[in-house]
Amino acid sequence: MELDDTPARLRDKPTWLISKTAARAHRLIGEAMAEIDGRAYHFAILAALDEFGPASQTRIGQRCGIDQSDMHAMLAELTDQGHVSRAPDPADRRRNLITLTRSGRKRLEKLDASLTAVQADLLAPLSAAERKRLADLLIRVLR
Repeated sequence: MELDDTPARLRDKPTWLISKTAARAHRLIGEAMAEIDGRAYHFAILAALDEFGPASQTRIGQRCGIDQSDMHAMLAELTDQGHVSRAPDPADRRRNLITLTRSGRKRLEKLDASLTAVQADLLAPLSAAERKRLADLLIRVLR
């Protein structure tokens, strides 16, 4: 996309710029994940389990911003691949706790490396300080 061919009224709108940047990021992430037979949702789920420990399907979905209708399929994939395990929650036997496995930790590292490379590619024009500032500003906008 050539920004010089874009009307100035659009280029001056942060919402338009955020949207175009997000579209580019999604494309790059999709390409990177395809190279390693991965999914961005898998990264989010595995990262949440790594950071917060075992949790219910509902809680993981809330932490990752993943719709519950998609969570079941994603967890089924991760379970089939051996990256997570499901077991009855001792505190509430009606629900399962999802736990990260050793294989899941290895997979998380591979996905993390791929997504880190995407960040470097997408944000290459920015210095490390600018990248940090951009992330801080976006967090403020989302709060």
